[in-house]
Amino acid sequence: MTPSTILRAKIDLTGHALRSAGGSLWRASDPRRRYRDYLCAMHMVIRASVPLLRVAAARSAELGEAELATYLERHAEEETGHDDWLLEDLALIDPSADVRRDTPPPSVAGLVGAQYYWVLHHHPVALLGYIAVLEGEAPSPALLEHIERSTGYPRAAFRTLWRHAALDPGHRDDLDRMLDGLPAVRERQAAVGTSALHTVRAAAELLRELAGEPAEVLSCT
Repeated sequence: MTPSTILRAKIDLTGHALRSAGGSLWRASDPRRRYRDYLCAMHMVIRASVPLLRVAAARSAELGEAELATYLERHAEEETGHDDWLLEDLALIDPSADVRRDTPPPSVAGLVGAQYYWVLHHHPVALLGYIAVLEGEAPSPALLEHIERSTGYPRAAFRTLWRHAALDPGHRDDLDRMLDGLPAVRERQAAVGTSALHTVRAAAELLRELAGEPAEVLSCT
């Protein structure tokens, strides 16, 4: 089995928690508020993507990992501006919202912050596990249409989700090629797997909060 196949198998074995949390969110009451809060939370996560990727690319270069550094820098370019897409979507449904003023909750800091630790204090290859989870399964058109119907918001307010539905499969393929081209070092594969499993758990926790399990709802001022 290739490294990418092994990683996907690990994610699939634990991904039920993430899928269950997502299902709870989109079945919860008050879908309009849930979607607004979802955009706020996702902006808190995604605004960290480019800085995190660039820190990991720089660390990779320091370690002489030229191929990994090139991949991470290229991916940072691909992700540039996605946080602005979320702000534009949010402005269509709540022009008064200002997510940038809010203190991110522990669930967001735990999801993203662990990656900084592994990148700076272990090895930047760990970030590939995070990317594998967040871009590994694009939202289906059926799910997006369900959210649109349940909220009643215009399709323009879902631009980020529809774009990611189109972009993520290609990013997943690029990541798999990167994983399969890396040196077969057991410790590195373990770092990627550990990061991926943490990301599944942390992302599921964030979605459960958004669904009100427990009833702590993230919102923007």
